[in-house]
Amino acid sequence: MPPRSNRTTMTDVAREAGVSKNAVSLALRNDPQIPEATRKRIARIAAEMGYSKDPVVSELMARLRQGGGAANRLNLALLNANEDPLAFRQHPTIPTYVEGCKRRAEHLGCSLDSFWLHEKGRTARGFSRMLRSRGIRGLVLVGMMNKNRIPEWFEPVVDEFPVVVTGVRTHEPALSHCCVDHYMLTSLAMKQAVKLGYRRPGLILHDRIDKLVDQRFTAGFANAQQLLPASGRCPPLYLKDDLTASEPLFKRWLKQAQPDLVFTLYNVVLKWIDSLGLKIPEDIGVVQLEWRAKHPEIAGMNQHNDVTGEAALDMLISMIHNGERGVPAFPRATLVGATWVDGPSVLTHKRKAPARKRAAKRPSRSSSPNGD
Repeated sequence: MPPRSNRTTMTDVAREAGVSKNAVSLALRNDPQIPEATRKRIARIAAEMGYSKDPVVSELMARLRQGGGAANRLNLALLNANEDPLAFRQHPTIPTYVEGCKRRAEHLGCSLDSFWLHEKGRTARGFSRMLRSRGIRGLVLVGMMNKNRIPEWFEPVVDEFPVVVTGVRTHEPALSHCCVDHYMLTSLAMKQAVKLGYRRPGLILHDRIDKLVDQRFTAGFANAQQLLPASGRCPPLYLKDDLTASEPLFKRWLKQAQPDLVFTLYNVVLKWIDSLGLKIPEDIGVVQLEWRAKHPEIAGMNQHNDVTGEAALDMLISMIHNGERGVPAFPRATLVGATWVDGPSVLTHKRKAPARKRAAKRPSRSSSPNGD
């Protein structure tokens, strides 16, 4: 076996400083999101430990900035892979990925052009010609929310340019990708719920969404259920694509399964709970598996999709530097950790014990006579 490298990593610095790896990354970039005192402390610890930046990215950055003119900038492209041509601005999730990509591009001195994958009349030959004419060296695919297969016409483009996918893992072909760790996200959410005192959490999501991420949501949920006795293992509820038709399914499931907390990706669930006369969080808790700053009233897991966008750009630059293109023989994956965000949709541990008795009985009493 080759000797193990003694090079200090960012993870080592994070462990020594008692912060996350992402906090170290931001601090060493002098990002104002990190308080100045913390930035200086992390920089001092990194220097004392002999930490140096990734040589691949550092070398490429030096090349890009050499001469300081616009002609030396690396031209990259963001490809909107969503069916909505305005998803970069209007989608509830996708703009955060884009924000991270743009922030990292600006920091590295790269330019970003945006294109829509599904524009009518696109062909591989014409699209590749346009990319070459603009001096574009690589692509980041953003917004694959409904399927994880690229269009057949786009496959020849992959042969010419390095491509990184955000959000999901693609199949046939499998490309290098960067996304949140869905398995650990759900597992950590379950552990946090148990820590707060919940004893029968339930999971609500579309089966299509779970399949999109290779069942990692349900796998993390099932694994964390081992923390609970058999009586506390609530079966997941899979919704229909038509959320209106899914409301009766939810009501029947709530009556039969009697969860004391639900994990979900859909804020409409709060309306369904309210329609039954139940109070959040007194009767039942709610956790959003994709926490959004626009809804701070809902506790949840922050997926840090902006960090995913940053990491995807770093992956792409590394591929360009190494001369990689085409479908990789060994696709790489960068998984970004999610973090818990507290909110008033869950009860604290101190208040949870007396409220749980009410939640166990209320769903049956509030359900309509026909079982809905």
